[in-house]
Amino acid sequence: MAAKWIELVTGPLEQKKQYRQAKARLEALPEPYKSVAAAFSRYLMYYGGVTEGDTIVQMYSDHVDLWERASLDGTPVSDIVGEDPVEFAETFAQAYGGKRWIDKERTRLIEAVDNARSKEKES
Repeated sequence: MAAKWIELVTGPLEQKKQYRQAKARLEALPEPYKSVAAAFSRYLMYYGGVTEGDTIVQMYSDHVDLWERASLDGTPVSDIVGEDPVEFAETFAQAYGGKRWIDKERTRLIEAVDNARSKEKES
């Protein structure tokens, strides 16, 4: 019973467990993969703005998978990210749809303009 209440407030505990496991896998990467993966992780959290837990966990797990495979194969970081690391990160994040923080603000903006238009027509 307490678990359901906690999940209502914080979100599914299984997702948090999966996220923590992926984060531990990232921390276990050898350098330079670890520092680059951590930088990309930070960027993805800011840029991605995804609000759905399942999508965040999947994106983060796939992100760690990528760096683990690269580490095992000995693939150079530059071969993975290419010439523009920002473009790489943003393209990666765009592959994971779902609701984003900005979606709520877009809706608010549209509603505000629609309300203003309605009031203008009434006047």
